[in-house]
Amino acid sequence: MKIIVPNYILTPDRLLTNQSIAFDKKIKKIAPLDELKKEFPHAKVITLKENSLLMPGLINAHVHIEFSGNKTSLSYGDFLRWLYSVIENREDLIGGCNKECMKKAIDDMLACGITTFGAISSHGMDLEVCAEAKQNVIFFNELIGSQATMADLLFDDFINRLDASKTIKRDSFQAGVAIHSPYSVHPILIKKALNIVKNEKLKLTAHFMESKAERNWLDNSDGDFKEFFEKLLKQKSNVSDAKEFLEHFDGYNTLLTHVTNANKDELGKISKNKHTVIHCPISNRLLGNPTLNIKELNDNNIKWIVATDGLSSNYKLDLFEEMKISLFMHPNAPLLKFAKDLIKGVTINAAEALGLNTGEIKEGKNADMIVLELDKKPNDELAIHLILHRYNISKVYINGILEKEN
Repeated sequence: MKIIVPNYILTPDRLLTNQSIAFDKKIKKIAPLDELKKEFPHAKVITLKENSLLMPGLINAHVHIEFSGNKTSLSYGDFLRWLYSVIENREDLIGGCNKECMKKAIDDMLACGITTFGAISSHGMDLEVCAEAKQNVIFFNELIGSQATMADLLFDDFINRLDASKTIKRDSFQAGVAIHSPYSVHPILIKKALNIVKNEKLKLTAHFMESKAERNWLDNSDGDFKEFFEKLLKQKSNVSDAKEFLEHFDGYNTLLTHVTNANKDELGKISKNKHTVIHCPISNRLLGNPTLNIKELNDNNIKWIVATDGLSSNYKLDLFEEMKISLFMHPNAPLLKFAKDLIKGVTINAAEALGLNTGEIKEGKNADMIVLELDKKPNDELAIHLILHRYNISKVYINGILEKEN
C-alpha cells in the first residue's frame, strides 16, 4: 500500500485540493493525508513537488505498432497517394521495424503518459512486444481481405494470430478483433469474425469512412478507388456498401475509427447502436481527409474519443500533441468545453469505450495515474493549459506500479 500526496488531483468534473490517495493495484481511498495515515499506518508516503498534478493515465485506443519504422518513406496529402506509397514501401516498412523499433514506440508512449493502448495488429509481428509492454494492452487482431477466393486462407491466418494472442496470460492484456474497413473485408469474413466476438465477448473495432475515395467506392463502385481495385485486385465493384457494413455491427459495441465522411443515415445508425467514434486528427490531416465533425457527433449523441493512429500517418505517438492539434482544427468549438472533452476523450471516455476499469481518479478504479509538474497554481482554464503546454510527466503508475520516473 502506498499513499501519494499531490497538490492537485484532476477528476472528470473538478480539481481536488488537500487530498491524498491510498493505492495498491487499485485506488483504495481519496482523503486528507492524516486520515489516510491513520487508516493505512504502514503505507509508504510519496510526497510530490510543489504544484504537482495527479491525473488519470492516458488511453490511446488506436495505434499501429507494426508500422513504427516510418518517418519519411510515405507520401502525405492524399489518401490514395499515401496508400500506394504504403504498398510500394511495404517490405521496407515491415522489415524495417524490428522488435527494438516497436519497443521504442511503446516506450515513447509510456513517456507521454499513455498507460493503456489498443494495438491494431495486421500481421502479429507486434505480439511479443505488446505482451511485454508495461502498459495495459488491447491487442486487436486485424481481419482484411475483400476477395472471396482468398477468404478461407485469410481467415485461417486471422484465426492463427487471434489464437496466438489469446495465449498471453497477463491481467492487463486482452485479445480483440479489428475489422479493417467496409471496402477491404468481405461480408463472409465479417460474419465469421463477429461470431467469435459474440461468443468470446471480445473487444471490437473497425475503420469506417476515412476518405472520400471510400465514400465514392462504397456508394457507386467508382472514384479514386476504382483503378486501385481493378489494377491490384482485379475487382470491379465493392463487396459491401456502408449500410450493409454497419448492419453487421448491430448489437456489438464497436469503436469506429475516423468516420470523417459518414452521412446522416450512417451517423443515426452509429448513434442508435451506441458505437464510439475514434478521432485521429493528425492522421486525417496528413492523409488529406476531412476534419471530423465533432458538433455533428455531439448533436447525434455519439460518443467520441481521441487516438494517435500509427506512425505510418503521424509523426509521434503523443496524445497531448494529438489533443493540441485537434484544439486548433475545430475553431468553432467552445474552447474550454472542447479542451475538457478532449481530455475526457483520452481518459474516462476512452476507458468506458474499451470497457476498462480505469481512466478516472476514483476509489475502486485501477491505479493508472500520471504526475505532471505544473509551473504554478492552476486556474479554471487548466484543461486548456494541459493541452497547450507540454508539462513534464514526472511519474507514471500502471496498476499501482511506478513504471516511469523523471
